[in-house]
Amino acid sequence: MRELVEYIALSLVENPDEVVVTEHVERDRVVVRLQVASEDMGKVIGKEGRIAQAMRTLMKVAATSEGLQPFLVIGPTTPQ
Repeated sequence: MRELVEYIALSLVENPDEVVVTEHVERDRVVVRLQVASEDMGKVIGKEGRIAQAMRTLMKVAATSEGLQPFLVIGPTTPQ
């Protein structure tokens, strides 16, 4: 799941080196956290959240075969 979200995000952003994707599995849930540069947030979310929703839909399809419930959290990268 992490690889799917990372692939999509890297194709959308202007700062690919600031893309951080983590995955946490707990029981029947998988939480994928996507962090991008603050100037890339709009590109990853899309107009009216359409791109974020499309990513969630793809995650749902991938997670169904594994019996998991997916959650996608999108936020800015924290300053170093």
